[in-house]
Amino acid sequence: MKEEITFEDFLKVDIRIGTIIEVNDFPKARKPAYQLKIDFGDLGIKKSSAQITDLYTKEDLLQKQVSAIINFKPRQIANFMSECLVLGIYNEDGNVVLLQASKAIKNGEQIS
Repeated sequence: MKEEITFEDFLKVDIRIGTIIEVNDFPKARKPAYQLKIDFGDLGIKKSSAQITDLYTKEDLLQKQVSAIINFKPRQIANFMSECLVLGIYNEDGNVVLLQASKAIKNGEQIS
């Protein structure tokens, strides 16, 4: 377990729902990954690198809604600038399973 945080710490994290609108291979990544473009509605389109190639094809990901932290500082990954962090959980095989809403949600809605 990680260290305990306050509710105020949690409120600093901006987690939103977005729809993946573009998926590209990322051959320059150290570990197999995709480059994603995610539509967050009024908040715009953000890019992310995601190591999810074991369980998801590019076709699986198109138009899939995902949860992401959108208020991290952008991070350079090889030749790509990642602007948000897509959320997932490692399964028993060490592969990332994406966190998703159980129903369709308007892009950009905040998770609270």
